[in-house]
Amino acid sequence: MEFSERLDSLATKVKNQATAIGTEEATKNAFVMPFISTILGYDVFDPLEVVPEFTADVGTKKGEKIDYAIMRDGEVQILIECKPSMGSLKIEHASQLFRYFAVTNARIAVLTNGVVWHFYTDLDAPNRMDAKPFLVLDLLDIDETLIPEIQKLSKESFDLDSIISAAEELKYIGALKREIAGQFREPTDEWIKFFATRVYEGSYTQKVRQQFTTLVGKAAQQFLNERVNDRLKTALGVSGITPTTDAPPATSAPVVEADLDRDTEIETTLEELEGYQIVKAIACGEVKPQRVTHRDAKSYFAVLLDDNNRKPIARLHFNGKQKYLGLLDNGKVETRHPIEDLDEIYSFADGIREAVQRYKD
Repeated sequence: MEFSERLDSLATKVKNQATAIGTEEATKNAFVMPFISTILGYDVFDPLEVVPEFTADVGTKKGEKIDYAIMRDGEVQILIECKPSMGSLKIEHASQLFRYFAVTNARIAVLTNGVVWHFYTDLDAPNRMDAKPFLVLDLLDIDETLIPEIQKLSKESFDLDSIISAAEELKYIGALKREIAGQFREPTDEWIKFFATRVYEGSYTQKVRQQFTTLVGKAAQQFLNERVNDRLKTALGVSGITPTTDAPPATSAPVVEADLDRDTEIETTLEELEGYQIVKAIACGEVKPQRVTHRDAKSYFAVLLDDNNRKPIARLHFNGKQKYLGLLDNGKVETRHPIEDLDEIYSFADGIREAVQRYKD
């Protein structure tokens, strides 16, 4: 199994079990030890590779323990401190990591609740752990650009020099991406003023601020939607599906498949494909992406598991003025849920996952 596949497998386990894990010990057993063994490839039962409850006396602090120390050639390389999976991670939780980092040869320290993993090193001062992580891995929302960097920490591909040399760039790029994402979700006054003063020529008054608070949020959402549509159009062009030449650039622009055997009365729209991508993103929490497929018909657009019409995940009824998301129960009885916006599909995520679980085995 490839490294990314092992990571996806553990991520699925975390998604399914995180809410049921209530203690630190349970978090270690369910998530942390599997990460060390199946993802990083170290033998958690070999004390020459992994030392649980690692002890190193620090000044007046005697007998303090760190949860795990990963060893290579008899030297500590990675320190791991664990917290319960339902708790958030704060720098205050890392006090023992700070102390142990200074008295061992470790260059990598990890603070985790089994779901989110914060990786630290000593960029700011030699042999002193930084206050901010250089890499943050969230198993509920994996950033695929980080997978090669995580792999460098594995037993098979361990490359400390490469990790350290890339750490500063990773630290700031990661922090910038998280900050940008936060501004898109809930723009701050500074962010609103930054854009408003570039497009509004009058004085930036309280009334203007209130007006642009709404406008900046709408503009950000529309920008993201347009980027998604652009990527869909590019993908359609590559796969042999071409938008009609006289269609408007909105998400409802029709596209047709370059398949001569296809029923010519069936018209697939970008809006249907965008809805399919949302359903697929939800379903991929349960199965691999390639198992989720689609078929268009005259009356609805079907999202299927394994390209099998006996395994319907959802149906998109987008041909009329009112859009519906169709979900089927165990008896294949369909319930149509009216939606006004494609983002409303996310509110039916539980039903979509249940459908996938029903068929996936």
